[in-house]
Amino acid sequence: MTRNETPTPGFQITVQPSGRFFSAEPDETILAAGIRAGVALPYGCKDGACGTCKCKKLQGSVVHGAHQSKALSDEEEAQGWVLTCCGVAHSDVLLESRQVTREDALPIRKMPTRINALERLSPDVMRLQLQLPASEAFNYHAGQYVEFILRDGVRRSYSMANAPHTLAASAGKPGGLELHIRHMPGGQFTDHVFTTMKERDILRIEGPYGSFYLREDSARPIVLLASGTGFAPIKALIEQLQHTGSTRPVTLYWGGRRPTDLYQDAWVKARLTEMPNLRYVPVVSDALPADGWQGRTGFVHLAVLQDLPDLAGYQVYACGAPIVVDSARAAYRLAGLPDDEFYADAFVTEADKAQASATI
Repeated sequence: MTRNETPTPGFQITVQPSGRFFSAEPDETILAAGIRAGVALPYGCKDGACGTCKCKKLQGSVVHGAHQSKALSDEEEAQGWVLTCCGVAHSDVLLESRQVTREDALPIRKMPTRINALERLSPDVMRLQLQLPASEAFNYHAGQYVEFILRDGVRRSYSMANAPHTLAASAGKPGGLELHIRHMPGGQFTDHVFTTMKERDILRIEGPYGSFYLREDSARPIVLLASGTGFAPIKALIEQLQHTGSTRPVTLYWGGRRPTDLYQDAWVKARLTEMPNLRYVPVVSDALPADGWQGRTGFVHLAVLQDLPDLAGYQVYACGAPIVVDSARAAYRLAGLPDDEFYADAFVTEADKAQASATI
């Protein structure tokens, strides 16, 4: 028990094997209560759509709000699994989540940011460089994300594409947070990014959020799995590995429909010359003859299994479309990967969240 974990009125939530505990109000989700108490439960979308926050209930009563069946099926719920993002405790609860450690979560801050630079990385991917206030410290783990708070209170989530040590400006680089935004035609935020947003605009962000970050207390070889702009937090992990001088073997599998979806292919290849333990496998699923693609084809998560049929000794970090993350999780479990060595951040769209809200 740490000193800031004194029980307060409400239902007590205890997480094993770490022994961390916190109090949840009767109408508060378990995840919201954990974040408030500084206990780093795993989570992704916070909307019942991705399943990242799923953990085993050992004791107690939890009632779920709206969520998607792919995140938590009726069978899984009957077996005692819960989604902390939409699960509300109706008694004291004992959970099992091996991703929870004794390390306190980093403080969540809300602050204004200024757009330093806008750069198209591909026809439908924009890089935003955000300048942070000099008066406020912003600490995060490589792999985490921030939320933009729009004028009507709507929020949009995007992962940091750079590791924390790169925040300071250097020669030829503006510094600050780097985000990769894919254009979703008709999207309230992305339409603005690709049409009317300009340098020096002010945006409000809140973060850091998410339990997708590098576990540096392991010596296991690493598989990095990315689809599309799921590469953004993976890029941050690569920068972190390079910065710390890690000697762990790392293989990046990055998938896209067309070669242009691998929008920072040159950046990755440049890292190969600097990081002898890094290997890169780009995979394209729907190349056209005009693309002249000569590399691997098919589904990116299956390319991993073609190369590594036994994943028992590995650690996997997967990020991108929910179908890729979900398929990888199921397939890699069958290939021997322990459940607690699979870390994921599924990029859930507003359509996914709307579907979750409509599901009872």
